[in-house]
Amino acid sequence: MSSAPEQGAVQQARAMGRGTTERPAPRGHGNGRAAPRAARARPVWPGAPTPLGARFRVGPDGVAGTNFALWAGGAEAVELCLFDAGQVETRCPLTELTHEIWHGFVPGVRPGQRYGYRVHGRWDPWTGARWNPAKLLLDPYARAVDGGPGNDYGRLPPEVYGHVRDWPQQHVADTVRDDRDSAPFVPKGVVVHDDAPDDEWTDDRRPKTPWADSVIYELHVRGFTKRHPGVPEELRGTYAGLAHPAALDHLVRLGVTAVELLPVHQFAHEDHLLRRGLRNYWGYNSIGYFAPHAAYAASGTRGEQVGEFKRMVRALHEAGIEVILDVVYNHTAEAGELGPMLSLKGIDNRGYYRLQQNDARRYADYTGCGNTLQVVQPHVLRLITDSLRYWVSEMGVDGFRFDLAAALARSFHDVDMLSPFLAVIAQDPVLRRVKLIAEPWDVGSGGYQVGAFPPLWTEWNDRYRGAVRDFWRGALPDVRDLGYRLSGSSDLYAWGGRRPYASVNFVTAHDGFTLRDLVSYERKHNEANGEGNRDGSDDNRAWNCGAEGETDDADVTALRRRQLRNLMTTLLLSTGVPMLVAGDEMGRTQRGSNNAYCQDNEISWVDWGLREEPGWRELFALTSRLIGLRLRHPVLRRRAFFSGRAHSADGLRDLAWFTADGREMTEADWYAPAATLGMYLSGRDIPGRDALGLPIVDESFLAVLHADGEPTAFALPGPPWAEAYEVVVDTALEDQSAPPGTVHGAGEAVTVAGRSVVLLRVTGN
Repeated sequence: MSSAPEQGAVQQARAMGRGTTERPAPRGHGNGRAAPRAARARPVWPGAPTPLGARFRVGPDGVAGTNFALWAGGAEAVELCLFDAGQVETRCPLTELTHEIWHGFVPGVRPGQRYGYRVHGRWDPWTGARWNPAKLLLDPYARAVDGGPGNDYGRLPPEVYGHVRDWPQQHVADTVRDDRDSAPFVPKGVVVHDDAPDDEWTDDRRPKTPWADSVIYELHVRGFTKRHPGVPEELRGTYAGLAHPAALDHLVRLGVTAVELLPVHQFAHEDHLLRRGLRNYWGYNSIGYFAPHAAYAASGTRGEQVGEFKRMVRALHEAGIEVILDVVYNHTAEAGELGPMLSLKGIDNRGYYRLQQNDARRYADYTGCGNTLQVVQPHVLRLITDSLRYWVSEMGVDGFRFDLAAALARSFHDVDMLSPFLAVIAQDPVLRRVKLIAEPWDVGSGGYQVGAFPPLWTEWNDRYRGAVRDFWRGALPDVRDLGYRLSGSSDLYAWGGRRPYASVNFVTAHDGFTLRDLVSYERKHNEANGEGNRDGSDDNRAWNCGAEGETDDADVTALRRRQLRNLMTTLLLSTGVPMLVAGDEMGRTQRGSNNAYCQDNEISWVDWGLREEPGWRELFALTSRLIGLRLRHPVLRRRAFFSGRAHSADGLRDLAWFTADGREMTEADWYAPAATLGMYLSGRDIPGRDALGLPIVDESFLAVLHADGEPTAFALPGPPWAEAYEVVVDTALEDQSAPPGTVHGAGEAVTVAGRSVVLLRVTGN
C-alpha cells in the first residue's frame, strides 16, 4: 500500500497525462526552447501503403518523388517531417490510412532528404499509451540514418524523453509528458536511392561456403581496423577500412571463411555511459534495423553509408569470405519506461513492446536491457523479417547471428520452438537459405535453450566453451563432457536431422576474456567501465598460470603461450563450426576486462603490432596452419555424427578414444578423472559422397590432449588403428611454421610434454 504523499503524486501525474493528446506540460517542461522554423507545407498525394518506409520512385505523370508509409496502429494522426540543410522543418500530414498504415507520396523529395515522423494519440502510460507529437520519431524502415543523440560525450538531452525525466517524484516521472521538441537532438531517416549504379549486385558472387567447411571470425568493424597501419588513416574504423586490401590480406592469410560482424544496425548510446565519458562500443542497442551504423562510414551519412557497406560486402566476397551480421531484434535502444523516445515507443508502444500483464506502465524484460520486442505481433514480425530479407537481398549478406534468440522464440511467455518467429523463418524462401545462428538463451525464466532450436539453425554452444576451458585449467571432474564437445556434441544436436555443424564451437567471444586474458587473469578487471567492477561475469573458468595479469616471469609467459596453442588447437580440431575472435590469433589483450562493451579505445581495438612480435607471430602461424589443415581434411569437418561402430571386418571404427596406456577407454574411464585423452578420427569411414557421387576418403588422425603439468608417456595404438604415426602438430614447440615430421611406430610410447597437444597422422594403414 502506498503512502498518502505517493498516492497524491500518482493522482497528480494521472491528471496531467491521462487521456490527452495536446494537454499542456507542467510548468518548466513545456516548449521552453524556441520552436523550429517552419516552411510552407508541401503537397502530399495519396501514395501507396506498401512498401513500408521511404521509397524514391517516379510517380503518376512521370513526377519523381518519394512514397512514405508508416505502420502506426492506434495513432490518431501522423505528420511526415522533412528537414532541409538549415534544420528548417516542413510538416506534411499523412491523411491516407490503409490497414493502420499511414502513407503519402511527396513530389520532389529525392535521395538525401532527411525526415522523421510525429505521431499523435493518447498519453496514458497506465494503459501503455505513450503517444507524444512533440517527439520526432525515426522511421523503423529508414535505410540510412543521420545524426542523433550521444554523438558527443555528455548526456542525452532531456528533450529526447517522452516523459519529464527530472520530475521530482521519480516513481511516477514516466507518466508526466514532456512537450519540448526533440527534433534538434534525435536521429533522422535519410531517403536512399534504390538503384544507384555503383551498388548493383548483378556482378556479385557469394562464396556459399557449406556449413561444415566454415570457419567464423568474429570482429568489430571499427575495432578491427582502427589501429591497422596498412589502412589509410581516413578509412580506419569504417566499412571502407575493412574492405581495404591490407585488412583483407590478414583474413585471407589466416584462412577464415566468414566474418561475423558485431552489430552494424544503427544504434544509440545509453545515457549512463555518456555521463561517464563512455559510449556503447559493441552496438547491442539498435534503433534502426535497416540502416548501416552511420559512424562506421567514411564516405558520409546522407545515404553514402549504404553504398559503402555494399562495397565492403562485395570486397569480402571477392576474397572468398562470407559476411554474417550479429543482429539485435530482441530489444531496442529505447529501454524501459524511463528510457528515451526515439522511434517505436512513440509510434505504438503497446504494439511494438511486451508490456507487463498487470502493469502496462512497465515492460516485460527478457533481455536485461529494459524492453523486449513483441515478436508475436504480425507487424513486429514483419518488421524483423523485412529487415532480414533486405540485408540478404539488397545488402548482400550471407547470414545472421541472433542475439538472445530465445527472446525471439517466446510466444506469449514461454520459449516455444513452434513460435511464429521460427515458423516464419522456416518457410521464408530467402531466409531459410542463409546461415542462421542462435544465441540460444535470454535472461528470462526458461530462457536457456542450448540444443533446442530446430534443424534449420546452428547455435552458439557455450557448453563447448565451458568444457574446454575446464579441461585445460585442470578443473574437469571427468572427461565425459569433453568427449561429446570434441566430437560434435551429439548429445545436444543428434535429433531431428541436425548435423555436427549445428554446434558453433568457441572458447572466447566478444563477451568475456580474450584468449590471452583467459590464461593471464583469473579475475575480471572492469574498473575502466566505472561500475565498481560489479559488471561482467564472475564465472570465467580461467587460469592465470601462476600470476595475475602481465608479468616478466619467463616461465609463466612460456606456459601461457603454450596454453594458447592448446586452446586454439583444440578448437580447430573439434567437430563442428569453429569461431575465433579477432586478435586472438596473435595475442590481443583487453587488460583483464571481460566486459569491454563500452571501451571504444585501445582496450578493445586490435593491436596490429602484436602480429610481428616473437611468440605472437608464431601463434598466428599455427592458427593459420590449423585452419588450412582443417579445410584440407574432411575428417576434421564431418557432415554427419560419428557412430562409434565398426564398419569393417578389422574392427576399425570412425571414432575411438584411448587412455595414455594405449587401450580403448571403458565406461569406467569416462567417469574417472583424467588429464590425458586420445581421440582417433578415421578417414576411412566418412559418411556421404562428394559432388561427383564418389565416396569421401581421407587420412586418419590421432589427437592426444594432455592437461597435466608433468610429461606423460602415451602408448600409440597398434593395428587396426595404425602401423605408424607421423607428428603433425606439437604445441610444446613454439615455432609451428613447419610440421615436426617425426614418425613413431605403433605400440611405441611417445613422450607428450606437460600441458600440450600432439596431433599425429596415421601412416602405413
